[in-house]
Amino acid sequence: MPTDLSRQERARAIELWIARVRLAAVVFAVLEVAVFSKHYPAGYERLAWIATAVFALGAVVFFAVSKNAYVPAVGLAALLFDACVIAAYATLYSYEYGSPTRWALMFVVVEGALRYGMLGATAVSLALLPFLVFVEWWRGHEFGGPGFVWDRVSFPFGVLLITGLIVGWLVKRLRHEATLAEARAGEAEELRDQLGRRVDLLEAGNRCARALASSLDVDLAFGAFIRELRGLIDFDRVTIVLVEGGRAEVMAVAGRGTDTVFPAGSARPVRGSALDEVLEGKLVYRPTMEDDRYPEEEDLLALGLRSRVLAPLQVGPRTIGMLGLVRAEENGFSPEEIELLNLLGRLVATAVQNIRAYEAERSTADELRRLSALRADFVSLVSHELRSPMAAVIGAARTLQGRWRELTVDQRESFLALIGDETSRLADLVGDVLDTSRIEAGTFSFSFSDVDLGELLRDVAAAAEFGQDEVRVSTEVNGALPHLRGDRERLRQVVQNLVDNAVKYSPAGADVRISARAENGLVRVEVRDQGPGIPLDDQKLIFEKFGRSTVAGGAKPGTGLGLFIARSIAEAHGGSLEVDSALARGSIFTLELPATED
Repeated sequence: MPTDLSRQERARAIELWIARVRLAAVVFAVLEVAVFSKHYPAGYERLAWIATAVFALGAVVFFAVSKNAYVPAVGLAALLFDACVIAAYATLYSYEYGSPTRWALMFVVVEGALRYGMLGATAVSLALLPFLVFVEWWRGHEFGGPGFVWDRVSFPFGVLLITGLIVGWLVKRLRHEATLAEARAGEAEELRDQLGRRVDLLEAGNRCARALASSLDVDLAFGAFIRELRGLIDFDRVTIVLVEGGRAEVMAVAGRGTDTVFPAGSARPVRGSALDEVLEGKLVYRPTMEDDRYPEEEDLLALGLRSRVLAPLQVGPRTIGMLGLVRAEENGFSPEEIELLNLLGRLVATAVQNIRAYEAERSTADELRRLSALRADFVSLVSHELRSPMAAVIGAARTLQGRWRELTVDQRESFLALIGDETSRLADLVGDVLDTSRIEAGTFSFSFSDVDLGELLRDVAAAAEFGQDEVRVSTEVNGALPHLRGDRERLRQVVQNLVDNAVKYSPAGADVRISARAENGLVRVEVRDQGPGIPLDDQKLIFEKFGRSTVAGGAKPGTGLGLFIARSIAEAHGGSLEVDSALARGSIFTLELPATED
């Protein structure tokens, strides 16, 4: 739509053009008075020059005023001035019958049409009608000839009115077209500005996406992304969240509360959170979080944050997560910023997907390398574990074979006992390997029955005490333990492994204590030792196949399969096996099994 300023500019241009025409008309008036007009009545020539002088002075004044500024009252005054000057000329030259001077009033009508449209043309024409009557009467009364002729009034009036209406309609049409052109120009400028803003948004989004794609390392990529994003939008906290299996995992976070509220790597359920809407491909804008619509907003409010925008990360039609920005102010985001974030969500999704895929592949590769190293260690370990007892068995057997008659009875018994012990070691080793392969294949068999766990613990403790004399093994059972439904031999295998490990890694003179108690529908068995302890990083490793502690693993023989088998048996019984340990403080292995319901 045209503004008041544009209307004023058009009106000022019209006034300036009319002022220039008026100056040119002064020259024409001088020529008419001095050259083309003859036989003036007495005193008329002097009046004609006076009228011309007034006309010239007024033309200069109105030109100067119109050139400097536009004032509506000046235009009206100029119209009245021109009407008066032309009326004066028409009256002066009425002494000439048929003088065309009165037709100069056409210019006044055109001026009215130019300034005020059809209304101005009509008003000026009607205002000139009395003058036409007067000048016709004046001619007939003062200069003789034909008397008053109405046709010399009606015809000029009709011509003036029709001409004015035509010019007025043309002016109206031109103004309409000018208004339409200005409106279209304004729309074009707005579209250009919108296009420019969208180009700027796209370029900004591309910069952020390129920054995020600059590295496949999460920390480096997110750091570059944050640096670009801060140059575009102010924020107090930014988060990239990925969704997998109904859980939202924080991939990266920066700003307030990064270590305490939803830190990187943390996860929580999607259900009930704002992500429910984001996963439908919707952008979620929360101008204020005071209404506690979503449960996670309580923690953000505690950090002093009040508004947030969650943009979906979309790869094709699929939403893989969200980009979230949070500010301390309520209503903190403008429509342009929200539009930019929505665009960013689409642009950075592919980069995020690539980083996630790379992280998954790298994790898989690291796991494969770790397993490969464990298998290599296992092969080396088993080779050693097999070689040592086999060498002992072969050496003892050949000695008995070659020197049977030379050896005493006690010596023979000693060699035979050695062969029996080492053969048992080989059998245990082979048994562990077979059990591991059966567990992996899902063919590990169980025979469930009622088990008296207290009796089983006492039997294992007695066997461990009888088999060595360096470590004391004691049993403490608090109250009567409920019977368990389980495989007695497999449970004995678990407890035996825990006790054997405790004895193996405890120094001479130390105590190994086995305790058991029932609580909350579970039977809890603890095996405590006074060994060197297990580093925190190794406490997960020792329950994996071939996994051994870096502190104690190199000093004691073993395959690294016992605890893997023990945990598998415990889980098959609906229980669990965990460890609590610290360096130089010993270890506590806890076995929990569900009690049989009465």
